[in-house]
Amino acid sequence: MYTNNRLILKCFEKLFNALPLAENINMQFEWKGVFPALLTPFTKNDQLDLDMFEKNLQAQIDAGIHGIILGGSLGEASTITDKEKEELVEFSVEYINGSMPVILNIAESSTKDAIAQAANAKKWGADGIMLLPPMRYKTDDRETMSYFKTVAASTDLPIMIYNNPVDYKIDARPELFEQLLECENVTALKESSRDVTNLTRMKNLYGDRFKVLCGVDTLAMEELCLGADGWVAGLVCAFPKETVTIYNLVKAGKIEEAIQIYRWFMPLLELDIHPKLVQYIKLAATQTGIGSEYVRSPRLVLAGEERERILDIINKGISNRPAL
Repeated sequence: MYTNNRLILKCFEKLFNALPLAENINMQFEWKGVFPALLTPFTKNDQLDLDMFEKNLQAQIDAGIHGIILGGSLGEASTITDKEKEELVEFSVEYINGSMPVILNIAESSTKDAIAQAANAKKWGADGIMLLPPMRYKTDDRETMSYFKTVAASTDLPIMIYNNPVDYKIDARPELFEQLLECENVTALKESSRDVTNLTRMKNLYGDRFKVLCGVDTLAMEELCLGADGWVAGLVCAFPKETVTIYNLVKAGKIEEAIQIYRWFMPLLELDIHPKLVQYIKLAATQTGIGSEYVRSPRLVLAGEERERILDIINKGISNRPAL
């Protein structure tokens, strides 16, 4: 059924892409709400596990998420192939069927490769792009902005810039976004600098021109209370209902109710800010029944004392899970 539908979609895609660019109408969506940075599940034999991916995706949909991000850091962007990205995007586009945006992450070392991935995102049916700065080489401000602008000019897909100087050593600071005002399709920022004042700086400088989504689980409620438009979440991959509930409560002004869930969640959310966040969150998703532990090397499945310590955090959270 999936294969037949994909062939039909390919036929429509060829007709669609034959139209002039100006006539191509992207899905209109807002960068608002909870956007899971989805895990990429593998089988024991290191193959893409679409059955497990579907199980997790359905749990996210049931919880009320607002969009999904594929092939991010948590999705093991550096080790999945273009073919696997294509499968994930096309499967998600068909499965979701227009009910929410499907976003593909771009994390490349060269501008040329990033442009090629943006074209792939369009071809595969993604609704938008999350764009990291160049990998491996630490660009200066001029190079960083040139990279973002060049990639943006190559596509009409909406783009969310991902700022994470802690992990990627390049800081797309609020004042630099003045140079991106000319790029109409650069419309959002995933803010992961861990400096919560950057949110207010962005709003003071640009108002609502750029939506701002918190990208650090342990700062999510703080930034939502300060006016963040959304949350690119990690632990949502294991605890979708709790994540969406916190977002909904904050936006409804029910801060005290949100605080109680957030305090329970914090030991789990701290798994998101560790170099082994992929292994930790995959283990959490395994324990909640919507994931598996398998990772792609050079990552290895957790073992020994470390695994027992992380399991203890996860299992304590599950045993004390709040009633929603």
